[in-house]
Amino acid sequence: MISRILVSGVSGLIGGALLPTLKTRGYEITRLVRGAASGGDQISWDPGKPIAPDAVSGFDAVVHLAGESIVGRWTNEKKLKIRDSRVAGTTALAEALAQAKDKPQVFACSSAIGYYGDRGNEVLNEESAPGTGFLPEVCREWEAATQAAVDAGIRTVQMRTGIVLTATGGALGKMLTPFKMGVGGKIGDGQQWMSWIDMQDMVGAIHHILKSDLLQGPVNMVAPKPVTNTEFTQTLAGVLSRPAIFPMPAFVVKLAFGEMGETVLLGSQRVEPAQLVMSGYPFRFNSLRASLENILKTK
Repeated sequence: MISRILVSGVSGLIGGALLPTLKTRGYEITRLVRGAASGGDQISWDPGKPIAPDAVSGFDAVVHLAGESIVGRWTNEKKLKIRDSRVAGTTALAEALAQAKDKPQVFACSSAIGYYGDRGNEVLNEESAPGTGFLPEVCREWEAATQAAVDAGIRTVQMRTGIVLTATGGALGKMLTPFKMGVGGKIGDGQQWMSWIDMQDMVGAIHHILKSDLLQGPVNMVAPKPVTNTEFTQTLAGVLSRPAIFPMPAFVVKLAFGEMGETVLLGSQRVEPAQLVMSGYPFRFNSLRASLENILKTK
């Protein structure tokens, strides 16, 4: 039975949504925070340094969500922060958990569908090969960094997260203003696949992972019905009762955002949540329109 949970990345988009639901369900939550800890419900850590095993001993579950945002121009310095915040931090945490006297039952660690790279129309599941390029390389190293926990017999899940839909931030949060103004549109040729998940299902799937002994290894955190960018933008515009007639050509994306834009905005990942479906997770939002209507009904 799980009662004590350690969570990192609580100030991020997913962590901020997950934490209240864990507390509502009666779990005792301790936060892993950068900088000085302020209270008994916090543990201070530096993702670039080793963690004392005693500090993370005695938790039933660990949910690791920390990582530098991938948004922004991928300068060499930015790439180093993206990689190190994920790989070094996960390595330190996994090694500490492996050496802890009282090990957790489950270690749920963030990853991303960026693991698969730009794959066009290919249908991808957890057994698909990794892609090539900076983001797939980071994701491979990120997942490999959990190995110490795996070797120690801790049930370890790498959560390959897609585009998480919420009005409070992330991709959808950035798209709302131009689309509400009627100046939104497809990106590039609009044929790239977008694998999305509603924030309620993202949080629900994490709860499911904590409880489901069936799940270990990579788990795709996406809804069952990915859409093309054209379908996404048309659906969003329809829900907002606005046109979607101002496309952003690929060359503008590359000019404005560089490698990040080419990888994240123009890349195509058609991902299915095979493991979540197999383990019986009941998706609340299978349909993009239903998700967007629910998110935007009070906006």
